[in-house]
Amino acid sequence: MVIDFKEKTASERYHLMASTVIPRPIAWIVTEGEVLNIAPFSYFTPLSSEPATLIVSIGHRTNGNPKDTLRNLREGRKCVVCIVDEDHFEAMHLSSKDLDASQSELEVFGIFTQKQIEGFPPMPEGIKVAFFCEYLQEVDLKGSKTIPVILEIKHLYLNNEIISDKEKISLKFSSIARVGREYATLNKNITVPDIP
Repeated sequence: MVIDFKEKTASERYHLMASTVIPRPIAWIVTEGEVLNIAPFSYFTPLSSEPATLIVSIGHRTNGNPKDTLRNLREGRKCVVCIVDEDHFEAMHLSSKDLDASQSELEVFGIFTQKQIEGFPPMPEGIKVAFFCEYLQEVDLKGSKTIPVILEIKHLYLNNEIISDKEKISLKFSSIARVGREYATLNKNITVPDIP
């Protein structure tokens, strides 16, 4: 079967892409604006190591206004991108609820934070992996309702308990990902064969 995307609605294309590009990591992004904001995004991935960057696609509210995360990034230019594990799964899922811009998901859902790096927003307590980033640029996708935002990584936080080898910085960490419409962790490793 070959599917012509011109014949599909944006919603149908989203479903097809979300069902086939798997797993998709989740960026749980903390920004500061009128209030401290946190929201999850699953159209997210590393982009480059030079410069060290991530890219996340941020949609708009149903009324067409930019989501709080995008507005805060444009104004404050700094964020913390947290990688979610099972300990934070429920809080992350709850924080996807559309709240008024004057409401903080952190306060509404009782998500406690800790300050890690001066000059950046705080991160949820107990996070194991977090990227401290600065807004770099947006990508103009003609006709799109989402804005791809490139974030430059300035610092990486790793909780000591997930570091299995400090010299090589090997990590033992199981993050939550989107797999189609569901969430999952990756529990099975496949051994990489030697290349002759």
